Amino acid sequence: MKVSKEKKGLKGLSVAELDTKIEALRRELFNLRLNATTAHVKDYSQFGKLRRSIARALTYRSKQAQQQ
Repeated sequence: MKVSKEKKGLKGLSVAELDTKIEALRRELFNLRLNATTAHVKDYSQFGKLRRSIARALTYRSKQAQQQ
């Protein structure tokens, strides 16, 4: 299952690495929104998937920050 692999990948990252991952996900979401306004997007479910991935990464970053 993809979500469990993503969770395992996020658990092993440091706070700085999580910050770069969050920035990359936010940039990807921005590009998807830009494509949706200028062109046709095949899979609109990507919006929700990216938002959940961002939230998941933010949660792990706050956990890592509290532990340090």
